[in-house]
Amino acid sequence: MAVTILIVEDELAIQELIALNLKRAGHMVLCAESAEQARKMVNNVLPDLVLLDWMLPDMSGIEFAHKLRREDRTKAIPIIMLTARSQESDKIAGLEAGADDYITKPFSPRELLARIKAVLRRRLPEMSDEIIEIGGLKLDPTTHRVHVYTSDEPEKLSEISLGPTEFRLLHYLMAYKERVHTRSQLLDRVWGDHVFIEDRTVDVHIRRLRKILEAVGKENLVQTVRGTGYRFSVECNEENIE
Repeated sequence: MAVTILIVEDELAIQELIALNLKRAGHMVLCAESAEQARKMVNNVLPDLVLLDWMLPDMSGIEFAHKLRREDRTKAIPIIMLTARSQESDKIAGLEAGADDYITKPFSPRELLARIKAVLRRRLPEMSDEIIEIGGLKLDPTTHRVHVYTSDEPEKLSEISLGPTEFRLLHYLMAYKERVHTRSQLLDRVWGDHVFIEDRTVDVHIRRLRKILEAVGKENLVQTVRGTGYRFSVECNEENIE
């Protein structure tokens, strides 16, 4: 799945090479040459992942990583440090600053893409291309298709037709099965944190999603947790179904 990646790198040749390979892999790319420029970009568009150079002209990548981790809006963004520093102490410093991974220069485009995929799979499973199978549903992010296993013929699959928003909503809920999400959290992750719509919009799309799943007997998988939000669960609790 295409994700938005912010490259914070002051060496333009390296920045352009990374950007080219990320775009070829289907990702959306933002580029910054300094921490201040990166901060302004993050204020406008929240990236799904940050590739952060250690040595920047206005502050170190370590310091900028600390700043991202201290703010509620950015603390969950996965960060991969890019640096020529290869000492163990440097790697530890990067990880302790909140980086999810650490890549030493020079590195190959294939290695970088593999590291990005691994971090996203670990930190943001809803951004992964991996097929998810839970509770008789099979969701394929690559083809944007959802299938259901029929009860009388377990080996047979029937396709479910979902709109783009319902697909993203289902993908997110399935990626974090059993976890409860507030309406605000769902708005941020499914619609985007710069989309200003009412929390009740989530309720409308949840009802649409359940209506579609009801046709195949799977509506109970999307549950309401009263006073909190919603979750995807294979443990049916009738009190949580609305």
